[in-house]
Amino acid sequence: NRPNFPACTPSASHFCFLFFERLVAHIMGRDSRGPKRISGGGGNMKRKGGKKASRSAVEVGGTEKPADAMRAIAAKMSSKVKKFRRGQRVPVKSVKDKKLKAKLAKVEKTIEETEILNAMNDIALPEEAGFLEAEGREKTYKYTQDEIKQNVDEQSASKIFDLDLDAFGPYSMDFTRNGRYLLLGGEKGHVALMDWSRHHLVKEFNVQDRVRDVHFLHNETMFAVAQKKYVYIYDKQGVELHALKHHLDPLALDFLSFHFLLTSIGETGMLKYQDVSTGQVVAELKTKLGRTKVMRHNPYNAVMHVGHANGVVTMWSPNMTTPLVKMMCHKGPITSLAVRKDGHQMATTGLDGQMKIWDLRNYKVLQEYFTTSPACSVDFAQKDVVAVGFNSHVQLWQSPGGSKQNAPYLTHRLPGKQVGKVRFCPYEDVLGISHSRGYSSIMVPGSGEPNFDAFEANPFQNKKQRQEAEVRGLLEKLRPEMIVLDPTEIGGVNEEKGKIVQQQEDAKRAEKMAEKKAKLDARKRMRGRSGSKKRYLRKQQGIVDEKKQKILEEREEREKKEKEEKRKKMLGDQHGAALSRFI
Repeated sequence: NRPNFPACTPSASHFCFLFFERLVAHIMGRDSRGPKRISGGGGNMKRKGGKKASRSAVEVGGTEKPADAMRAIAAKMSSKVKKFRRGQRVPVKSVKDKKLKAKLAKVEKTIEETEILNAMNDIALPEEAGFLEAEGREKTYKYTQDEIKQNVDEQSASKIFDLDLDAFGPYSMDFTRNGRYLLLGGEKGHVALMDWSRHHLVKEFNVQDRVRDVHFLHNETMFAVAQKKYVYIYDKQGVELHALKHHLDPLALDFLSFHFLLTSIGETGMLKYQDVSTGQVVAELKTKLGRTKVMRHNPYNAVMHVGHANGVVTMWSPNMTTPLVKMMCHKGPITSLAVRKDGHQMATTGLDGQMKIWDLRNYKVLQEYFTTSPACSVDFAQKDVVAVGFNSHVQLWQSPGGSKQNAPYLTHRLPGKQVGKVRFCPYEDVLGISHSRGYSSIMVPGSGEPNFDAFEANPFQNKKQRQEAEVRGLLEKLRPEMIVLDPTEIGGVNEEKGKIVQQQEDAKRAEKMAEKKAKLDARKRMRGRSGSKKRYLRKQQGIVDEKKQKILEEREEREKKEKEEKRKKMLGDQHGAALSRFI
């Protein structure tokens, strides 16, 4: 008998069962009593000797029965499926429209099958993230990068390095989505693109202008540079492609990769969205809170988070001219912010010397940490690690939004250098630090995602794969109208609004029926000579009304007088005033 799978649909349960059968067969192949095989459609198992045995009678690995193993796997699958579940199911049965009901049922079925496949893939993932573990009285924050470098393999050790660029600093930086390429921008005009993992410089040039920020677009072939007056777009050969003159005096840049939207904010306090695939300016929003250079997007819902000088963080969508949310986060100006990959937590730092972790589901503070001086940059890793930079120090906190941490996970000092920006490299245990004298790369064990999806971001992609990914991204580009606080609402059914709409439709339908009924009632009257009105009129024809007769006589006399006066007037005009007395 096949076990029940609570998280599987009937259509997907057979597929899951085949997967479990193969997994159990693999487990049973390690049995010390010799290899066994499972017959095709769930029949009996055969041992090598030819004897048959039922599923419940054959043990797996000598100790566990196949049915028990499959129940354990099913239980594990159920917990994994919950991990990949996004929001509540749409109540399809309550939908009255048959066409809409069929479409929603199809969408829900696809979502459920995707969750199951993701859970199965998660079970089979080969790599796991690891962290530093101290023994005895040792503390992980006392480990230096030199000690880590001595105890890792050569390939990992090569990721710890420094670039001394004294002439053009301080620097800003950015990584590509797959973590393979690094972009550096010096304030005095130096721009460099490099394949950092191979230590290969792709291109460097000087724009002969002040550089305030740099950011990659959809891949390494194009990047944006916020210069003194405008935003410029360059290709990887250093050729200027576009000058975006709508973006005046920019201070910070960001890019929404799934929407192909470049955003900027600067001296004027205007948040601007521009579609780089069409060149169209999508929105220009007035924050009305003055100059700012703190801006990051939420990877979960693409909502822009902007920090202001009054300690407020505002959240913006190109579909609204007013902020979606306003949060009072610090008592002083916001210096930096970052949002976790799943969109549940936000880290902010301010001039009040605090770093706060916020829960974006209820907009409440989770934990507060003090820094020895106001922090200038903060960032979330793919695995719940937060990096915060201040002065010449960088601190790394592990799971700071959970229980209160008494000490940081790791620390790093940069003597004689002022930290500018800290960013984690995707899919690598590496933290990039841009500072006043160049760039530094340090290792943070356990910060990167060990398993990557090659269809989303492939660190090892070749030219052909990059081109295909670019075309696919353009074909699957999301519209700006889909940027909302809760993306699970898209494609769902708003029950309350549906009830209101249904009531309005019912009222309109009832009104139309009433009008139709009134018209029908008006038509239901007697026609021909036997009608009541006709009979009444015939009776009135022979009756002489005295009042009516009197009125008619008075009218006739009046008409006669008018005719006489008119005749006299006409005769007077013919003979003239002098001869009128002889008439």
